[in-house]
Amino acid sequence: MRHGDKINNLGRKKAHREALLSNLASQLIVHKRIVTTLAKAKALRTYVEPLLTKTKKGETKEQISHQHRIIFSHLQDKEATKELFTVVGPKISSRPGGYTRIIKLGIRPGDNGEKAMIELVDFNEIYGKTAATPADTAKKTRRGRAKKVADTVEEAKVEETTTSTEEKTAE
Repeated sequence: MRHGDKINNLGRKKAHREALLSNLASQLIVHKRIVTTLAKAKALRTYVEPLLTKTKKGETKEQISHQHRIIFSHLQDKEATKELFTVVGPKISSRPGGYTRIIKLGIRPGDNGEKAMIELVDFNEIYGKTAATPADTAKKTRRGRAKKVADTVEEAKVEETTTSTEEKTAE
């Protein structure tokens, strides 16, 4: 019986599972998104989110270098650790949590395994804040609203100026 056993072993021994999650985490940090199975993506999320939180902690130089050593002991990849502290860390510093997003991609044709894409939330241009324009953020309703008097007056002034400039250019 597996009462209270909440970790997904992914069909591997402990050392193999830790190596797998370490490699997946370093690839996620370097490439910002990876495609894997749904079970591995869910296990990776619980592995990588505490590492991302550690990049935000530390005021003194000793504390920051200590966080570097802790994260390097988990990832075993210098390039991923450097990327995490120089690129990813400053971008997620304002986010209180929830650094990753898992999107289901359907099944794999060969073995019917469920695929998923796991990505860092702040590095997606489609869903991120950078994709929103000021016009999109305005409040919209399904009902049509009557135009305000000030708006119609401003539009009339704009039309008058454009027609007067067109008449001057025609002469």
